[in-house]
Amino acid sequence: MAGGAVGKKALVVGAGIGGLAAAVALRRIGMDVEIYERAPALKPAGFGISVGANAVRALATLGLDLGLARRGQVVEQMKFMTPTGRPLFDLPHARVDREAGAPTICLYRGDLQEALWEAAGDTPLTLGATALGYETSDDGVRVRFIDGSEAYGDVLVGADGIRSVIRGQVAGTGPSAPRYGGFLCWLAITEFAHPKFPTGFSGHYWGAGRRFGIHDVGHGRFYWWGSLNVPERAARTHTVDKAEILRTYAGWADEVTAVVRATPQSAIMATPCQDRPFLDQWGDGRVTLLGDAAHPMLPSLAQGGSSSIEDAVVLAGQLNAADRLGGLTAALRSYEDIQRDRTRTMVEVSRSMARLEQLEHPAARLLRDSAARVMPSAVLAGLLRRTLIYPGADQPVAVPELGGHS
Repeated sequence: MAGGAVGKKALVVGAGIGGLAAAVALRRIGMDVEIYERAPALKPAGFGISVGANAVRALATLGLDLGLARRGQVVEQMKFMTPTGRPLFDLPHARVDREAGAPTICLYRGDLQEALWEAAGDTPLTLGATALGYETSDDGVRVRFIDGSEAYGDVLVGADGIRSVIRGQVAGTGPSAPRYGGFLCWLAITEFAHPKFPTGFSGHYWGAGRRFGIHDVGHGRFYWWGSLNVPERAARTHTVDKAEILRTYAGWADEVTAVVRATPQSAIMATPCQDRPFLDQWGDGRVTLLGDAAHPMLPSLAQGGSSSIEDAVVLAGQLNAADRLGGLTAALRSYEDIQRDRTRTMVEVSRSMARLEQLEHPAARLLRDSAARVMPSAVLAGLLRRTLIYPGADQPVAVPELGGHS
């Protein structure tokens, strides 16, 4: 029996991918939702994102199709190469996606935000709302904001990112800095075409303490990123200089430098790559965490956004079954129990992979590349299955038929 959430109110702090996905999923099961975002305006971030088959399949269990394939580009092939373009291995992405029952899609992050916002319908959104903290009671939760205002709901979802205020109170640590991953990333999207890049292409180039990636995001656009090992202070104070990026990849494959040259410097952003040590406690009474507020991860698995969407779907499914589980608080704890081990693995594997991918020592790199060249396709497919196959794919949520909810 499903129920217990219809007509209840969820407060969602944060209007990023996780927050918007939570709003969509919770509206789908009949909850009223209010979103509070500290930014003064919703502006699309200027880089690409991968929505994995696991996230697409998770949304399908709620009967949701965001039409992402027409907004972006389905991944058809994924190749890993040396800096000069010599093959290392092909990741059997398309084959595992077929097993997962959904495609993996690369798209402009702003297009994903737009799709989620359209699906959220008329969900109330308050901008410029910086949360200070919350107070819980047996039957709900109150959020306090920096301007003195308050909001009250039956549950609170902290989806306020890697520097989450809600996380700090749940964990009892207060504000704290994220953990630096050891490298800087440049990110950009540009119109681009190259004979080496067929439709649906994703390419990764591994060098010495630096990498480069390029991904077809559809509509004649490519998303590219570059990584470079630098000290933390340098990463946090870095100013984008396209000439420096071109020097970083001098002598690499022609397509690498060509896409950088084709990108206006103003379209390139830089960010220190960071995560946090895994947090076991995500909840406090009627409060829970989601996405980067709960389990921020380095980008090696390309699961940051996808795991946030998956969180949102699992959260909605458990709240929809709140009567059976023993109430809303029990449903929140059930969601956390389901997602904790899966996301812990993603955080830990992402960090281990980043160390491997960013190797600088020649001997270590030679060993890594040699092992990659002989890695059986079946082993690679097995690694992909761990993330791309959504565990709850065969458990569709019984969605209430309610007018006015997306």
